[in-house]
Amino acid sequence: MGNQMKTTLLLTVLTILIVMVGRIIGGQGGMIIALLLAGGMNFFSYFYSDKMVLKMYRAQEVSRNQAPQLVDMVQELSSRAGLPMPKVCIVPQNAPNAFATGRNPQHGVVAVTQGLLDLMGPDEVRGVIAHELGHIKNRDILVGTIAATLAGAIMTLASMARWAAIFGVGRDDEEGGAGIFGLIAMSIIAPMAAMLVQMAISRSREYLADATAAQITGNPEGLAAALEKLGSASQRVPMDAEPATAHMFITNPLAGQKLANLFSTHPPIEERVARLRGAKPKPSAAAQSKAPNPWDKLR
Repeated sequence: MGNQMKTTLLLTVLTILIVMVGRIIGGQGGMIIALLLAGGMNFFSYFYSDKMVLKMYRAQEVSRNQAPQLVDMVQELSSRAGLPMPKVCIVPQNAPNAFATGRNPQHGVVAVTQGLLDLMGPDEVRGVIAHELGHIKNRDILVGTIAATLAGAIMTLASMARWAAIFGVGRDDEEGGAGIFGLIAMSIIAPMAAMLVQMAISRSREYLADATAAQITGNPEGLAAALEKLGSASQRVPMDAEPATAHMFITNPLAGQKLANLFSTHPPIEERVARLRGAKPKPSAAAQSKAPNPWDKLR
């Protein structure tokens, strides 16, 4: 099954799940409330999530005068991808990582951490930027925002269900509501199901962005080498990141946390590298280059 079809199917599952949760909580009326809640959250996220994320990570927009190599690289690759020039931001963190945001290609933003610029060579940075442009080109930011919002709405409803069960407010009538035991079961199962579906959507989009990046640059090895470095560095240099935004980054910013690894929104780096190189995964430690970094530090 193609990535696009798989994403559509998984988003449909999330939508059905939120309707089912609403019905269990309050019958037909609960279904309407659940859909209104999801719609309102999606509307807010569509217009404001990019600003919130950039502010959360103190991302600073840079001009060509401030970061000529980086801005010229983004301009060249966005032109090759057939995209408008996105804003370019640098996140003042030492952990190497990157993300893209913006509700559509006309409002795209590519953000990289200072740590990524310090660690990577030019070909590797090109691969990372092309990956983020792939997300913009494939409208993954919108898809990821909708998936995260629907999952968040399900978790909010599940929390309401737990409180309803605690206070004995259970429905078991002709409208299709559930009793107290149904509320308790739903409040446990629904969030887990929503999280698993969101993870599947995120992983599918990461593979697609990797493939798009290889097409944009014509050099899949650049991104493959960058992913190997990112996988190794994430274990040594933890990133100050919020779990709710982990799916946005090129690699899991919470990779150093064992519990987070169990519920990662990203596919295994070894598998991503193998797909880029067209080979089966081979267990290997990512070797860090000791050559002087060709990038000037951008403070």
